Amino acid sequence: MHTLKHAAAAALIALSTLAAVTVAHAGKASTKPDPTLETAVAGSWRTPANVERDAWRKPVEALTFWGLKPGMTVLELSPGGGWWTEILAPYARATKGRYIATAADLNNPELSQGARDARADFEKRFADQAIYGQIELVNFGAKSKGLGPDGSVDFVLNGRNIHNWMGGGILDRVMAESFAVLKPGGILAIEEHRNAPGAEQDPKAGTGYVTEAYVIAAAERAGFKLDARSDLYANPKDDRDHPFGVWTLPPTKRSAPQGQPADPKFDRAPYDAIGESDRMALRFVKPR
Repeated sequence: MHTLKHAAAAALIALSTLAAVTVAHAGKASTKPDPTLETAVAGSWRTPANVERDAWRKPVEALTFWGLKPGMTVLELSPGGGWWTEILAPYARATKGRYIATAADLNNPELSQGARDARADFEKRFADQAIYGQIELVNFGAKSKGLGPDGSVDFVLNGRNIHNWMGGGILDRVMAESFAVLKPGGILAIEEHRNAPGAEQDPKAGTGYVTEAYVIAAAERAGFKLDARSDLYANPKDDRDHPFGVWTLPPTKRSAPQGQPADPKFDRAPYDAIGESDRMALRFVKPR
């Protein structure tokens, strides 16, 4: 443990040193990877299971494509287990930015104890300010209103949550609130499981897959303008024909319907061979 703490401390010193150099050039657009971002991705504090997924989620390439810059105020929507948090929060700390995440809505009297516990666990996990800085949380849920003061955020990240919001019937609301909280010129970054082009889209996204056209239309209804798209997450092996939707594939590896015990006889081999899902990477901007 003592060795790990020394390693983390050394990594943070390197991160802060690189940040001092990077911030000086924050105003210049560049497609080159940010060395401070690369150091954050290489951080010794990251969970080994999360690091193993870097080959699929490509954090440096994705955040560079989306336009993350030093000193930004970043809002992550529904961070889940904190895969992106492990990278974005230390990066924000090192570059004198801010990291904000949505969390279970404590103002909702109907909020389950499980949701309250999940929020508490997230806060506890990322409580070390020497690594993650001061993480800020904003209430988010079926009854919440707004994601913060209008025009207060530079960069909003959604990592594979579109299908959840479709299932909950709140996609348009989340898009509108994301638009409101962003500054003019601000970025909406989207990573989502990609349905086949031209496929008939289930409005509840029961398989977890969503067409790019559906996402683009939802963003444009809110006022966003599509700025760029990338195939960095393309996986031609993914034919989307899986018995339990996208969750059949890694990392979830579902072998039975949700809520039922895992099926030990289920043949995982063909789905593990596919790897993680084919995904879209889209960058939208709020017009100035």
